[in-house]
Amino acid sequence: MRPTTKDLARAAGVSLATVDRVLNGRSGVREETVAAVNEAIERIGFVRNLSAANLARRRIYRLAFLLPITGDAFLTTLESHIAEAATAFASEGIQVEMRRAIGSDPHQIAKTLAELSADDLDGVAVLAPESPQVRDAMARLRGRGVQVVRFLSGQSGEAGGDSVGIDNRAAGATAGRLMGRFCSGRPGQILVIADTMNARDSVERRQGFDQVITGNFPELAALPSLETHGDAERTRTILRNAYANHPDIVGVYVLASEARLPLEAIDATSDSTGQVIIAHERTGFTERLLLEGKLAAVIAQNPGHLARSAIRVMRARCDGRQPIASQEEIRIEILLPDNLRPHLPADAPATARP
Repeated sequence: MRPTTKDLARAAGVSLATVDRVLNGRSGVREETVAAVNEAIERIGFVRNLSAANLARRRIYRLAFLLPITGDAFLTTLESHIAEAATAFASEGIQVEMRRAIGSDPHQIAKTLAELSADDLDGVAVLAPESPQVRDAMARLRGRGVQVVRFLSGQSGEAGGDSVGIDNRAAGATAGRLMGRFCSGRPGQILVIADTMNARDSVERRQGFDQVITGNFPELAALPSLETHGDAERTRTILRNAYANHPDIVGVYVLASEARLPLEAIDATSDSTGQVIIAHERTGFTERLLLEGKLAAVIAQNPGHLARSAIRVMRARCDGRQPIASQEEIRIEILLPDNLRPHLPADAPATARP
């Protein structure tokens, strides 16, 4: 059986009250007594039951997700899964809130982070474009005792804190591999559409995509990235011009997480028949286009796993524990029409329902 606090007190030659003070970092304990308890911990292999300790102390974790002020289908999907995770973790003393507080200006984001403190929050997951101002603001926030997770940006294990999300360079490379295979040797040009190339995830997806296309499919040429900035009219205009200037487009890669605007503009601007179109993130909109045959594939990450993982990482850091890396690894998912509904028999009529 695992050693208990009574076993630890006996091994260290101190009282249970002293063990409690040492484990919880309270003052009033002599240095030699703290050293004796820590030595006993190592000697008998004591592992603290944090769940029981938190329950006894009625510990409450105050966590928040800082999300963009503006967003579309993917952000709505993400919010619903964060709310679902908040409900699931509530019984463990974890309070989760969402704040639509992140704009596009890095100075505004840094100011928002500067207003947070350990008096209000124990941990925060931030969905924001990376910039020197934001990176420094996150470091200062950690210095004030608030655990910080970069949400959907950055890679786990990097210096400067924790990250939750897929490997975006690998996601872009996956899209490039699918694009090349689906184009089946046809020569032509590939449109690449982003919300903004100032976002780290967009840059890394583009890098991965280009590496695979240039290295393995020389018959294809990826055009310079088009930035929509989330504006419907701008999106329609730049895509109309792109199709007018490049009549040999055979594929489109929408690397932004919010894909609705560019996909609607493509449908309104060109005949997508014969084009290989690949987008990111599973939403009701991208599901429908997959089933209609207007999307060849969707590169996705499970939003429920994202939300739960961010909460677990923040809680682990609040407890002074190392997160379990294998548990928090977010997989890259490839969605095809076949993933979304059962296979129909080969001779089934087109109007059949599964």
